[in-house]
Amino acid sequence: MTTILSHTNSIASRYIAQMRNIHQQHDRLRFRHNMERLGMMLAFEISKTIPYEPVEIETPLGIATCQLPQTPIVLGTILRAGLPLHQGMLQVFDDAENAFISAYRKHHKDGTFEINLEYVSCPDLTDKILILADPMLASGASMVIAAQELQRYGKPRKLIFVTAIAAVPGLEYLERNFPQADYWIGALDEELTAKSYIVPGLGDAGDLSFGEKLQD
Repeated sequence: MTTILSHTNSIASRYIAQMRNIHQQHDRLRFRHNMERLGMMLAFEISKTIPYEPVEIETPLGIATCQLPQTPIVLGTILRAGLPLHQGMLQVFDDAENAFISAYRKHHKDGTFEINLEYVSCPDLTDKILILADPMLASGASMVIAAQELQRYGKPRKLIFVTAIAAVPGLEYLERNFPQADYWIGALDEELTAKSYIVPGLGDAGDLSFGEKLQD
């Protein structure tokens, strides 16, 4: 199942528009806040699709039957760009376990690049719902590598990918590798450049959140 939030009118479109806007991107606090709010909205929508079970809760005046999630959730993110999106989702799934992956593009002089994976911290994923988030889904290579690495920690009951902006080629690549997964996307862009940058996209989400980094 693939769900694209911007295909239905909601305030999420305003958050995405501000993150895309070159005249507003210099405000890192606003950018991070909008990414967090988008993460909250995506997490809330995802929460409607997970399994629930009735649980009796004692109140001061009696017993109430409440529907509560029945499957543990693990929120995974790719450092560093994914942190604001992850934080927004953690505001909704506030008792979730967490996984973190350090993956980055190692660029070569000929313009090509490879994905380097340096660090993984992950709980046992067996029979849990794994939600893996990264703000930009360009070629899809880093998401595929991250998801494959995380599954060394156990087979999740369900795999969900979350991204703020995705490119069609990256989404198609991810779907070919994980056809049974669910995909939740803020907005979908058609074009991917030869250097695997999303157009129109919004630029480098990590730099816009935390400041520019020196390139190797």
